[in-house]
Amino acid sequence: MAFLFHKFQEAVKILAKSHTFARESRLLQFEADTNLLFLYTSYNRLGRNAEEADAEEIIDMANKASLADQQKQVHENVHSQVSSFCRYMDDILLPDQKVKDNQATSPAAPNSSPHSGLGLAAGGNSPLQDQTAVPETKALRRAEVSQRLKDLMGYTLEVKPSQIPHEDAGKGLFLQGEANIGSVLAFYPGVIYPPAYYRYIPGYPRIDAQNSHLITRYDGTVINGQSWGAGGESREIWDGTSPMQADEKGSDGVNHELLERRNPLAFAHFANHPAKGMVPNVMICLYDFPLLEKDMRPYIPNLSFGDSEETNVRRFGNFRFKSWKSSNNESNDDPVLKTLVLVATRAVCDEELLLNYRLSNLEHTPSWYTPVDEAD
Repeated sequence: MAFLFHKFQEAVKILAKSHTFARESRLLQFEADTNLLFLYTSYNRLGRNAEEADAEEIIDMANKASLADQQKQVHENVHSQVSSFCRYMDDILLPDQKVKDNQATSPAAPNSSPHSGLGLAAGGNSPLQDQTAVPETKALRRAEVSQRLKDLMGYTLEVKPSQIPHEDAGKGLFLQGEANIGSVLAFYPGVIYPPAYYRYIPGYPRIDAQNSHLITRYDGTVINGQSWGAGGESREIWDGTSPMQADEKGSDGVNHELLERRNPLAFAHFANHPAKGMVPNVMICLYDFPLLEKDMRPYIPNLSFGDSEETNVRRFGNFRFKSWKSSNNESNDDPVLKTLVLVATRAVCDEELLLNYRLSNLEHTPSWYTPVDEAD
C-alpha cells in the first residue's frame, strides 16, 4: 500500500503543475480541486487490498476523464463514506429493532414532497411543525456518541483551543484517532442559502462582519454554520437557530428538519487556516446529498433556506456545466441538499485539522492570513 501511495503522490504533483485548466481562475481552481479529490477519494476507496493495476487505472483516469465524470466519481466515493458513517450512527443511537428496520428499508423510497421556505417567510408552518413526535433514540450524551463513533470508525472530532499562534485563532478542530488520505472527516453544518436568497442571510449585506462561520461553494451557495455552534444533546426538529439567535433575521425562511444534533463530525466550521510554515491537511469537497436517502437525512447537519426546487446548472463567468447527476442515464430531477465536507489530503493522526481559506483575492486580508503555496 505504501508503494501505491507513492504513485498517487507523484500523480498529484504532476497534476498540480498542469496548465490544461488555465482559463478563468474560479473554474481553474474548481477543476484542479476536482482532479485532486478524484485521486484522494478513489485511493481511499481502494482500501488495503488494492493492487498496482487499480492505482494505475485511477491515475490514468485522472488525466483523461472529463470534469463531469470525475465529479460523478468523487460524489460516489464521498457518498459511500457518508453512508458508512450513517450506518455507524444508527448502530450507536437507534434501538436495536429500529436499526434492523432501517437496514431492511430501501434508501431510495420516495420522501415527502419538498416544502418551500417562502411559505415560512410569509408566516406559514414549517414542514415538521405539526409532527411533535421525535423518533426514539438512545439516551447518550454527545461525548458518548463521539467516543463510540471513534471505536467503530477509527476517528472522531474534538473542538478545543487552536494551536495556531495568533490571538484571533480561537477554537480549532482536532482529529482524535487516525484517518487515511481521502477520508471524509467533517461536515460543514448550518443553513444553506442559494444565491437567490443572499439577502436573507443574517447581517446582510455585511454578512461576515460578525460571523466567521460562513463558507461559499464554487456554485455560489453559502452555508452559515454560526447557528449550529457546537451542536446539541438530542435528535430534534431544528429550525436553524441557536438559543441566542432565536430572533435573528432570516430564520423564518428556513425549512425545519429532524436532525441529529449530537453528530460528532458536524464541526467543519471550526477548522482554522494554517499559520506561516504550516500546511493544510484537509480540503473542501462539494457534496450534493440526495434527499431521497431519508434514513440518512438526520445525520446531514444542514437546512435549506427558501425553495428547494433549484436548477442543477452552475455557472462560472461565461462557463456553464451541470451537476454530478448529468449523465444520460440519470435524472436531474431528484432533489439534493448542496452541502460541503472536509476531505483529508494526507494521512491524519491526533492533530489539528487545517484548511486553506484562500483569501488572497480579497482587497483586505486579515493580519493573521498567510497564503498557502498550493504547488507544494
